[in-house]
Amino acid sequence: MTTHSYWGDVEEDWAGYSSEIYFSYPFFDIPKTKVFLGDEYDEEGEEIETPPTEKQLTAFAKTYRVFIDNIENNLADLQLKSFERYKRIYAKYYENSEQSGEPPLNIDSIEKHNAYIKDLMYLRVLDNKTIKITIRYKLDTEHGIEFKFVDGQIEAVGGISET
Repeated sequence: MTTHSYWGDVEEDWAGYSSEIYFSYPFFDIPKTKVFLGDEYDEEGEEIETPPTEKQLTAFAKTYRVFIDNIENNLADLQLKSFERYKRIYAKYYENSEQSGEPPLNIDSIEKHNAYIKDLMYLRVLDNKTIKITIRYKLDTEHGIEFKFVDGQIEAVGGISET
């Protein structure tokens, strides 16, 4: 365990290192979401067993605060990119009753799609001004959906651990 002026106690957790700070935002279903600090695995795929350094934690704090300060824009981008992904990958199945065997979902707007992206699993703050947001996607719970923000911009959207 280590202690940081912003993060408080930083301890090993089920998916890396986390702190006393939780993410909370009314859009998401879960009132408090775990914030992980640093990668879970090293380049060889082994679990990281050393906590982030003081320097890393300070950089993570700056990255996280910038993300929070711009949460409205970040959330709007996340909603737009997830809806675009839905239209590109999933709509051909969910909007076609012949393929799905169910009535079409009629998801034709960001607002209608938002109901499927509210199950936030966790945030991960990484080096190089990067934050990953992992969501249990109600239309594809097997793969979920993950957003990689770099310096405040979405750089990648994919399934969990694909960004």
